[in-house]
Amino acid sequence: AERPWVCKAIMAAQPPSAPGEPAPPPPPPLQYSLLLQHLVGDKRQPRVWDPATLGGIPCPPKSEEQKMVERVMESCPFKAALACVGGFVLGGAFGVFTAGIDTNVGFDPKDPYRTPTAKEVLKDMGQRGISYAKNFAIVGAMFSCTECVVESYRGKSDWKNSVISGCITGGAIGFRAGLKAGVIGCGGFAAFSAAVDYYLR
Repeated sequence: AERPWVCKAIMAAQPPSAPGEPAPPPPPPLQYSLLLQHLVGDKRQPRVWDPATLGGIPCPPKSEEQKMVERVMESCPFKAALACVGGFVLGGAFGVFTAGIDTNVGFDPKDPYRTPTAKEVLKDMGQRGISYAKNFAIVGAMFSCTECVVESYRGKSDWKNSVISGCITGGAIGFRAGLKAGVIGCGGFAAFSAAVDYYLR
């Protein structure tokens, strides 16, 4: 579609030709379809998104203290300590739960018909909770530290890190009972780590 007033305005803006010179050709008609392509069509130039122009909150540069805190949180000792604390809490809760549903808690083999007291039951539950907490804390710290070292050495974050660290952790725990137990622990822990990593990813 064409607008006559637009064409007249464009022709009026042209300088008059000198006498004896051919008249300049008329300007091409203004096509609004081409204009729309540059405004809303495929030829529209995308604007660079800047949060400051939209009233967003600018992100200030990180200070040296923040960078140091990030480096500490990403270090292997911090990850191992965090996994140790988490394993201790999880193991303690698991030990208390299993002791609560175990009918042999407080059982005295010398007097099997005697009913255990609440103090004896709580004592056994606490001992089992502490035992599970220690084991879970050691395994968690070993696995997390080994995975961090393997990831730092390989420079990649994939499922192989979990499998390698699981094999090392399971083998180190199982080797205390012999070579066969170490091999079984390595394979079992590696398979378990691979399954957990697969479902989490």
